[in-house]
Amino acid sequence: MSSAAQSPPATVSGASYAAAAVTMAHYKAADSKREQFRRYLEKSGVLDTLTKVLVALYEEPEKPNSALDFLKHHLGAATPENPEIELLRLELAEMKEKYEAILEENKKLKTKLAQYEPPQEEKRAE
Repeated sequence: MSSAAQSPPATVSGASYAAAAVTMAHYKAADSKREQFRRYLEKSGVLDTLTKVLVALYEEPEKPNSALDFLKHHLGAATPENPEIELLRLELAEMKEKYEAILEENKKLKTKLAQYEPPQEEKRAE
């Protein structure tokens, strides 16, 4: 009679074991996906960048009103990229090149002019 009394708990524990095994398999699959995703974030530099920005926020002497705005600003996502901004950047680069060319031309012209002008001492004597 004692063996019959032990059978139902064995069946129940067997069912519990099967349910636990299915649950464990589910968690292992989820953990595996999480681990793959974590490695992906680590490999792409996301974890490092987020860590640096969060450390900067932590070390900020006066905490900003909006931590999210702080993160967006330091991650470079404060404003969406506007096509007009890109055009302005290109124009700025062109203007810088022109400016440098004009400075160089100015320098050459000053050197050329100095050849034709008398030195400053001769001007005063006249």
